[in-house]
Amino acid sequence: MIYILIHNNSSSPVSLRNRMLYGLLTAGVMLTGFLSRRLLGHHAFIRLYVGDVLWAMMVFFGFAFVFRKWSTWQVAAAALAFSVCIEISQLYHAPWIDAIRNMPLGALILGFTFVWSDLLCYSVGVGLGLIAETFVVGRVTKRS
Repeated sequence: MIYILIHNNSSSPVSLRNRMLYGLLTAGVMLTGFLSRRLLGHHAFIRLYVGDVLWAMMVFFGFAFVFRKWSTWQVAAAALAFSVCIEISQLYHAPWIDAIRNMPLGALILGFTFVWSDLLCYSVGVGLGLIAETFVVGRVTKRS
C-alpha cells in the first residue's frame, strides 16, 4: 500500500502541479484558518469545527505542493492518513511532547486532545481539497 502512495503507476502521463499555485493555496487556507479563529472564534461551530476542516485542507494542498507527481487520490490519502496520525498522537502525553504542544507552533501542528469529531472534520477538509483540485484548480490550469 505504501508503494502505491509513493509511486504513480497510472499509464497516463502525469502533469506536474504548479508549486506557486499550491503554495498560495496552502498559505491562503492557513490565513483563512487564522482569520476564522480571530474574527469569528466566538461562534462555537467555527471554534470547534472550521479550524480542523481548514487544517486538513491546508495539509492536502501542502502535500500537493510537495508531491507534484502524485495523483489527486494519492495526495488525498496521504493527507488524510497524516491528519489521522496527528489526531491519534494526541492520545500520547509525555513531558517532552507536551512541552512542544505548549509552544504556539507545536499547538497548531500537534493539537492537545483527541476528539472523535476532528476525524470527521479532517475527512471533510481533505474532501474539499480533493474537490477543489478536481473541479476548480484543474480547470484553471487547463486553460493556461
